[in-house]
Amino acid sequence: MNSQELMHLLQHLHYPSFEKNLKELHLLGNVHVNNSHASIELLTSNDDSFTMLKTFLERELHHRFDTLEIHAKTPKTVHYGHTAQPNNRAPYANNIIAVTSGKGGVGKSTVSVNLAISLAKKGYRVGLLDADVYGPNIPRLTNTDTERIGWNDNNQIVPSENFGIKIMSVALTTPKNDTPLVWRSSVAVSALIQFLEDVAWGTLDFLVIDMPPGTGDIQLTMAQELPITAAVLITTPQTVATDDVSRAIMMFKDIGVSMAGIIENMSYFIAPDTKIRYDIFGNGGGERMAQKYNIPFLGSIPLDMEIRAASDSGEPPSALGSSEQKRYYDALVERMEEHISFNV
Repeated sequence: MNSQELMHLLQHLHYPSFEKNLKELHLLGNVHVNNSHASIELLTSNDDSFTMLKTFLERELHHRFDTLEIHAKTPKTVHYGHTAQPNNRAPYANNIIAVTSGKGGVGKSTVSVNLAISLAKKGYRVGLLDADVYGPNIPRLTNTDTERIGWNDNNQIVPSENFGIKIMSVALTTPKNDTPLVWRSSVAVSALIQFLEDVAWGTLDFLVIDMPPGTGDIQLTMAQELPITAAVLITTPQTVATDDVSRAIMMFKDIGVSMAGIIENMSYFIAPDTKIRYDIFGNGGGERMAQKYNIPFLGSIPLDMEIRAASDSGEPPSALGSSEQKRYYDALVERMEEHISFNV
């Protein structure tokens, strides 16, 4: 095998867990073959990505050469920001809203989707970034889960679009919906930065980011790499959820991010037959958190079986629900606009 043949082989190898090959991802530098020795240069700025690719190529090529040298060449220097003076990796977005929660399972992604659609219904240009890398639900909630990403003529990733919003999620890059992303946090962060910089978002009035739950590496990185306009915190009334959201509140306070307010999701349940209200997860937890930390309480959304079913079917209530269901999310956007001076 000569250098040209090796380059051709490498160009058609697919990056692990991605549909795109190494040529399409621009990961190949110089390739040289001398008798039974091969040298491969990888263009990557991430140590974990390099290690994964090196292991993958050694497994694929070890039987073809006596010696195989694989080394990295960083194509550009990445300068990370800090929370006191963050970078702006999304200059195309006039406002950036981070939707987060202290714990999983409180309906954060559902609220993110419906808030984004309610903003779009007001005539705003809206993008929705699924930053919950290990549990990416946005494609299913927006009925884009069967789509996969493509590239335009400018070598930018083309986002999916539905319900008047542009959508990007790591779930749109995997071969199958159940493909797990067994990534270290540094790889996940690198992927999210690529979604900020290399996606053809166009000009946006709002970039809504569905953050992962908790107070980890991705939250900190987003606060370092983006001038977040405001954070929206999602909780349920129960103490376990409000305990965790209090930590998220303190994280945003510590790093100087403004908070648009708290939304209490799955706040209560109205029995469809008797119309009796049941406070399944307790009551008033979100309002108490808002009062304790002196941040706005944006409102409550009930535990509604129709909202759950519609969300599972990719039919967001803010777009396709009843007038009452639409009003829940439209009212939240109106209260956000009352408390935050958005740049529109």
